[in-house]
Amino acid sequence: MNKEFWDERYANSEYAYGESPNVFIEEILPIYPIGKILFPADGEGRNSVYAAKLGWTVSSFDLSDTGKQKAMDLATANDVVLDYQVCGADEVHYELESFDAIAFVFAHFPANVKQQYNKKMLDFLKSGGLVFFEAFSKSHIEYQKKYPSIGGPKELDMLFSIEEIQETFANFEVITLEEVEEEMNEGPFHQGVGSVIRFVGRKK
Repeated sequence: MNKEFWDERYANSEYAYGESPNVFIEEILPIYPIGKILFPADGEGRNSVYAAKLGWTVSSFDLSDTGKQKAMDLATANDVVLDYQVCGADEVHYELESFDAIAFVFAHFPANVKQQYNKKMLDFLKSGGLVFFEAFSKSHIEYQKKYPSIGGPKELDMLFSIEEIQETFANFEVITLEEVEEEMNEGPFHQGVGSVIRFVGRKK
């Protein structure tokens, strides 16, 4: 799933995953103090725009120029501001320990670099900063057979296990870590029931 894939995915006027935020992000963000937050693989901006509406100072990035344009359109419609870069996780750079939170929302990087990229993002997080994470679990492969519109990577190694999350976020206080079945209604490409891993942690 490269730049061309995502530019095509986001080419329609309809938002591929809807304009409303991810349910987990919608529930979890208001619980914590507002600060500076990073959204890797932000796509069309539904989650970062929501955070900005709550008062967070938002930075995000994605491979897709089309995704950025739709994110900026959504931000304008909601009267908020995003700092959105078009680049890959291997290229992105922010000041070290400059964010109060990082939100990984279905940020499924290629299998051979996903742990490397996720750990790189953590260098940008302050000590005491928070991670909010939701992604499809390895069990999700079985759900895709029953719900073909549920979406998500079809390569098992791009999906996550509890053990992988524990390894990536080893230097974190675990606030929440669970694998749950979730009924999703997020635009045309997340429809049905899937299996996700949710993690909230605080950097030590």
